[in-house]
Amino acid sequence: MANTYTLDASLRTDEGKGASRRLRRTGKVPAIVYGGEGQPVSISLAENQLVRHLQEEQFYSSIINLDLDGSVEKVLLRDLQRHPARPVVLHADLQRVNADEKLKVVVQLHFVNEEACAGVKQDGGKVTKAMMDLEISCLPADIPEFVEVDLLDLKMGDSVHISSLKLPEGVESVQLAHGEDHDLAIATVTK
Repeated sequence: MANTYTLDASLRTDEGKGASRRLRRTGKVPAIVYGGEGQPVSISLAENQLVRHLQEEQFYSSIINLDLDGSVEKVLLRDLQRHPARPVVLHADLQRVNADEKLKVVVQLHFVNEEACAGVKQDGGKVTKAMMDLEISCLPADIPEFVEVDLLDLKMGDSVHISSLKLPEGVESVQLAHGEDHDLAIATVTK
């Protein structure tokens, strides 16, 4: 993991719809931290800091240092609620992570050699992508920023499947753990 993210948080005592609205008016986002050893805790996050991090793709699958009134915990962003019409984050769910426990995370797929593959360059085909992200299982320290999908060897009609991905050591696909019939096509070269 290249980037280390930090979110500043403070404990929240007021709960409910009205309290959350008042909090949002002051530039804060209501959130909850759950899981791990501790009890669920209601917190507030600085909206500008959260929104700045949300602009980076890898933030969604990175371990985050949550600075809760001076005490730092490792967490993972699990859910985000946004306003349906305005660019506003309404609520965030953060899960505590244990360095010794595997967790499931969705990481982005990055496609390389799309224009250079034989099916596109020689046969005039196009790459149709069936998946843009992949659910993986690994220890927190092993979470990759993304998974690379190399399309260089594809010819017309060929597909890349989950089983053909080169995942980093210690990382496994959640879909493949369910059996061979879950080895879905990620991308196909078609006419």
